[in-house]
Amino acid sequence: MASGTSRDVLGRGLTVLGRAIREQPRIFAVAVTGSVLFGLMVVASAFVVGAVVGEVVVPAVESGSVAVGALALAAVALLGLSVLRVVGIFGRRLGAGYMQFRLQAAYRRRVTRRYLELPLSWHHRNATGTLLSNANSDVEAAWQPIAPLPFAVGTLVMLIGAVASLFAVDWALALVGMAVFPALFALNVAYSRRMAPRQARAQRLRAEVSGIAHESFDGALVVKTMGREAQETARFAARAGELRDALISVGRLRGVFDPMLETLPSLGTLAVLVVGAYRLRQGAIEVSELVSVAFLFTVLAFPVRAIGWVLAELPRSVAGWDRIRRVLDATGEMPYGDIRPDPAVTTPATLTFADVGFAYEPAEAHLPGAEVLGEVSFTVPAGKTVALVGPTGSGKSTVTALAVRLVDPHSGTVSIDGVDVRDLAADVLAGTAALVAQVPFVFDDTVRANVSLDRPGVDDEAVWAALRLAEADGFVAALPDGLDTMVGERGTSLSGGQRQRLTLARALAGRPRLLVLDDATSAVDPRVEAAILAGLRSSAGGGPGASILVVAYRRATIALADEVIYLEQGRVVARGTHTALLATVPGYADLVTAYEQAEVDPDRQRTYDEVTPMTSGLEVDR
Repeated sequence: MASGTSRDVLGRGLTVLGRAIREQPRIFAVAVTGSVLFGLMVVASAFVVGAVVGEVVVPAVESGSVAVGALALAAVALLGLSVLRVVGIFGRRLGAGYMQFRLQAAYRRRVTRRYLELPLSWHHRNATGTLLSNANSDVEAAWQPIAPLPFAVGTLVMLIGAVASLFAVDWALALVGMAVFPALFALNVAYSRRMAPRQARAQRLRAEVSGIAHESFDGALVVKTMGREAQETARFAARAGELRDALISVGRLRGVFDPMLETLPSLGTLAVLVVGAYRLRQGAIEVSELVSVAFLFTVLAFPVRAIGWVLAELPRSVAGWDRIRRVLDATGEMPYGDIRPDPAVTTPATLTFADVGFAYEPAEAHLPGAEVLGEVSFTVPAGKTVALVGPTGSGKSTVTALAVRLVDPHSGTVSIDGVDVRDLAADVLAGTAALVAQVPFVFDDTVRANVSLDRPGVDDEAVWAALRLAEADGFVAALPDGLDTMVGERGTSLSGGQRQRLTLARALAGRPRLLVLDDATSAVDPRVEAAILAGLRSSAGGGPGASILVVAYRRATIALADEVIYLEQGRVVARGTHTALLATVPGYADLVTAYEQAEVDPDRQRTYDEVTPMTSGLEVDR
């Protein structure tokens, strides 16, 4: 089993290296040329040193005088070889480094691009820390063998030249070399075989440690308010300890094999001297040839290690590549169409849900998905406001995600102006519909950058117009640097209501024809909320005049809607005006009244919870 595993790792590792060479052939050729030049100069140096000893040093010792011309010629030869070796080292290292970093950058971009192409359902099944590890440490691990690879290829050429030179000098010394070199390869293969499972486990634990750390930091508010600092620290420490032990195991194995890999060439040199002395007494070789072979064995020790470095990195490279491929080969992307309506049309859009059904994919493939929506049908007419109301888990947030095509329905259609959203071009859909989520996300950047997102045509005038509509211009103007104020990571320098208004302004700056608000003003004062929604309803005073689909709980918000859609357990059970539903739908009346009372009297929050049962464990549903 171990042998099979080793062969498998070696084969897959060589496949990864082959891919790297195919993607960067010219840079690899430069690096290998430099490495081959270095290797050939090492072999040549051995024979030049031998010639210097045999033709200059020995005669000088015997005669007691030095031939200046011969000494100068030897110096020039050695200097020339040294210069060529330096050129080879420079080309090898520059090419290898350039190739490695280009591949890492390219695959970070590919992995990140793939993240953006995959649907939310895929992201829900994968921890953020794991995804960060895929784009960072896994990419680095996959291409780590690239650094020693050109050196190893050049070393193979050097070994072939060395063996050929040994046979040219003396068959007995060549047999010593033929015994040492295979032993080095066998030792490296044994090293790789034992290292493979250790490196794979270490790479997996790196991702798990990253995942736990990200989760703890991202949920810092929950951790602190619930007093779970010690437990989170212990959870992280346990997994970090496992990673430490795994890396120590890797280091311990290296500690065993490294001395063996260092010693074997030295033993070869010793064997060459013993056999060479015997052959010298027989007259089969000369002193210069013995010195050349001994020197060759001495300098070969370090380059031969390059092959060991590649083999040692292959297990980690394969583990990293497997994790990258899991992302690149993931299915479920949402291809867009190519329909582009007349760009001159800026009037509010009509949103239509026709018999829409949806179920989120389970975390485990063999389990059935939980149905969230079933046969949902309604329309948001052009220029109108429709409110979605329903208890927790009724599917409201799923409806908003479908409206802007964060997910696709499993049945039925979602259309804008009669065109299925799946047939619209990506940029058209992004320019037509905008979603503002309940939990606002603010980039660690300036107010201007957060609102404009560097979109064409969104200048400072458009930014201020959007801020005014979102009732955010007042607090932004009061900030120390106005639009240039840095808001901190996730907008930590702003209040919850300010962050919500800032993200609303971001959506409005693009002047969408359909605005989807997923309880996007829940942290805003009711008076300010009323002003915002009133400004959004028409183009008077600079408003967008967009159609609005809003998830709402507050009575004041719901009352502004032209129609209310009441959901229960993923079904539309009633629709009509707020007043009509209060009078005819008991469940609706209980829900709205309970929420209103819970806002006024926190002690009655339990009543609200009782009439809004959790019917779904999905985080995206409320």
